[in-house]
Amino acid sequence: MASAPGRRTLPAHVRDLIGSAPFGAALATATVAAVLLPHLTRTLIGWPGYIAVLWALAVLSVGALLTRHRVLDWHGILPVSILLFVGWCSLSVFWSEYQWATVSGVVYQLGIAFLAVFVAITRDLIQVVRAFGDVLRVLLILSIGLEILSGLLLDVPFRFLGIEGNLALGGPIQGVAGSRNQLGLIALLAILTFAVEWATRSVPRPVAVGSLVLAALTLLLTRSPVSLGIAVAAGLIALALLGIRRAPADRRPALQALTLSLAAGAIVLGYLFRARLVAVGEIAGEVSVRQGLWQTVQILSGIHPLEGFGWVGVWRSELAPFFAITTPNGRIPTSALNAFLDVWFQVGLVGLALFSVLLGLALVRAWFVASSRRSVIHVWPALVLVVLALLSVAESTVLIEYGWFLLVVCAVKAAQELSWRRGLR
Repeated sequence: MASAPGRRTLPAHVRDLIGSAPFGAALATATVAAVLLPHLTRTLIGWPGYIAVLWALAVLSVGALLTRHRVLDWHGILPVSILLFVGWCSLSVFWSEYQWATVSGVVYQLGIAFLAVFVAITRDLIQVVRAFGDVLRVLLILSIGLEILSGLLLDVPFRFLGIEGNLALGGPIQGVAGSRNQLGLIALLAILTFAVEWATRSVPRPVAVGSLVLAALTLLLTRSPVSLGIAVAAGLIALALLGIRRAPADRRPALQALTLSLAAGAIVLGYLFRARLVAVGEIAGEVSVRQGLWQTVQILSGIHPLEGFGWVGVWRSELAPFFAITTPNGRIPTSALNAFLDVWFQVGLVGLALFSVLLGLALVRAWFVASSRRSVIHVWPALVLVVLALLSVAESTVLIEYGWFLLVVCAVKAAQELSWRRGLR
């Protein structure tokens, strides 16, 4: 029997515990917490401790999958686009100029992806949103609490956490995310999550309102131009999606085309008037840092245009060619601050094409599901992917840790609703 190996290796009471619904919920929440709090975890227990946490979660996830394999829908669970991109990153080990770093980077990427797949296939979408909501509430409360302690009560920066103690000045604040841009992104994701919780009545109304106020206040206090700009764009797109959802079914194709045309037009106008937008936003300094870094990355990418230097994920400053790259303000970057350039740099144009297909296909699937399904819960993956797509122009977060985790979760959930392999049953 298929379940015989599981019965021989796990005692009955252990199997019942691991296969229970409360254990699955707790494991999913713990997994979300681990991927959303990497900076805090590594600050407290270091990289070895953080890797040990991920390994423990992976082992427990394998046990949970083995005990529940009969009740799970395994047909076409993993989109081919994910397999192709991860496979190409894994193949880069053979031409990488830093093979051991590539091996560790690929294993780390696969580990986060496995945890994301586990959460996506074992939890309903509403349960996934609730897990993120619970963790994000704790994260934001902890961040604001530490900022109050550092900036108001003690007036001492907590540099080991990256907290500068600027709350009394109105920001920018960093919280437990490590930087204002990362905390701003987390706050934006929290706003989306809390809004969906409110719309689905997953939590009491006072909790939902308080959570939204906390997330919005955190976003403003980060004073992150990147996060605030993405928040404005994501808000407009969310309004367009809600309009499409409320329209009659026969009018939705026309509204979809209109939305796509307006989005394309906004991109063109934004590019044409980019200098004016930079001046209005007073972000010339931050833009110049990114432009200088992007120019360097483009030049180096031309050395290995098709295959790249080899996957590593987070840049390793002690390795070539990363040690030769600095930003115009003298800092040593840990990424290209652009997901598309980062992928081109590490795994070449082939990897860039595969990543673009992965992100684009997941977004299209999630968008059509969100615009056609009645339940508002389907809006969450679509808007999360919109935020990740917009963020990819200014950060590389989508390639690592919680950004990569979110991409895989949303891609799997979208594929469960719209996948060509469903027709092969």
